[in-house]
Amino acid sequence: MEFFQPWHIIIVVGLALLFFGGKKLPELGKGLGEGLKGFKEGMKGITGDDTPKPPDNAQTTAHAVTPKPETPVEPLK
Repeated sequence: MEFFQPWHIIIVVGLALLFFGGKKLPELGKGLGEGLKGFKEGMKGITGDDTPKPPDNAQTTAHAVTPKPETPVEPLK
């Protein structure tokens, strides 16, 4: 037996229409969406997901660094 069946959703939508009415539901949905968006943006700072990811097609190559040749150091007089 499934947890959610199609008639469960129909009952929930019917009750929401009954309690809030047709005009109030879009406003509630918009507010809920904005709240979830704000929560998601707030969580980015906590989890460290705020660093931008490079595009998949970008080629990343490491640059080789050649060390300078050592020069002899003269003692101070």
